[in-house]
Amino acid sequence: MSILATYESNTRGSSAAQKRAHASVVGGNSRGAAYHRPYPLTLVRAEGATVVDVDGREYLDFINNFTSLVHGHAYPPILEAVSRQIGLGTAWVANNEWQTELAETLIERVASFESVRFTNSGTEAGMLALQIARTITGRTKVLMARHGYHGSLEEFEVGSAPGLYPDRAKDRTLLATYNDSESFEAALAAHGDDIAAVVLEPVMGAGGVIRATPEFLARVRDAAHAAGALLVLDEVITFRLATGGTQSLVGIEPDLTMLGKLIGGGFPVGGVGGKRKYLEIFDPENPRGMHSGTYNGNPVTMTAGLVSVRELTAERIRVMEELGERLAASLARSAGQHGLPLALNRCGSLLQLYFTGETEGEGPDRMSALHLAALNHGLMFASRGMICLSTVMDESLIDEAAQRADAAMEDVAREVG
Repeated sequence: MSILATYESNTRGSSAAQKRAHASVVGGNSRGAAYHRPYPLTLVRAEGATVVDVDGREYLDFINNFTSLVHGHAYPPILEAVSRQIGLGTAWVANNEWQTELAETLIERVASFESVRFTNSGTEAGMLALQIARTITGRTKVLMARHGYHGSLEEFEVGSAPGLYPDRAKDRTLLATYNDSESFEAALAAHGDDIAAVVLEPVMGAGGVIRATPEFLARVRDAAHAAGALLVLDEVITFRLATGGTQSLVGIEPDLTMLGKLIGGGFPVGGVGGKRKYLEIFDPENPRGMHSGTYNGNPVTMTAGLVSVRELTAERIRVMEELGERLAASLARSAGQHGLPLALNRCGSLLQLYFTGETEGEGPDRMSALHLAALNHGLMFASRGMICLSTVMDESLIDEAAQRADAAMEDVAREVG
């Protein structure tokens, strides 16, 4: 059978579940990034590095909810802490000590943090950072990298999905070229009086796991400050790469930092950390802005996040990086053996697969074929080719994943070429 026919034969339960879901939830899911053709899997349980679908098929999970589950699924220390907290209450209109402890832990780890505010997603963190920058500067526009992604806000989606927001958001968003200092400097020189913030990922996630050079980040920071704009680093994904965030690896201290994903321990979360003089606009004793939310800093998420952050040690980050290097070498070797023009980018525990010489919408879609073929062999990664590791993985699991990827590449080479 073909790759597609095999997938459809293996996942009849997911097909039925997608059809049922689509009747009440447009697209079958409230999360566009989870969709892929012909339909996504419907999962029923997960543990460690394994997920199970409605048909009872098991998969090695190498996307980990798009990097948020840095300790894999149902991590016992998080489950224990959360179960205890749920028995004590899930949310209330008052403080909780876990929020303070998580904020203190983050401030201890990240040199640029003097204070932290929590939200319920990375998208909300982006909204909050932009609100702060606009309040501080009195300006409205944001400058970001073309192909960058900072959440589901029109101003930011101009970068990753320009065709969806042709006019109204473009009036508020300027784009420049990632890792091209002169491109950002030119935009700031021409429009600096209107720019409230420059927002950048130190490693582009959705844009292909591309690492920014320290020189690029330093020059953009200096140009932003010269223009009176704030520099915001988006570390929603990259906080997993070092205990102090990727900013600690490149020697940059931004004005504000966006956080999310792993700092919630598997629960919805976001946050903004930075200099107190910026975050104090929300001080209720002397407010210059309003920031609230029913579940902001709720005790369940804060409890899970505290465990997640504390257990992400420098040693575990080092091990994940070594495992990422091991996996990358195996994938490259398999691609060469099967004659596939597969290449990859890697930054620590993050990898991005792509086929060279392919243009979207033209020629064979090898990535879609590889994604489905990998699922047929029990290996899950993002449909766009992104892979991320977790702390519960070891060399034997990496080697098992590499074997499954090799089998998938063999299928692609035979069917697509």
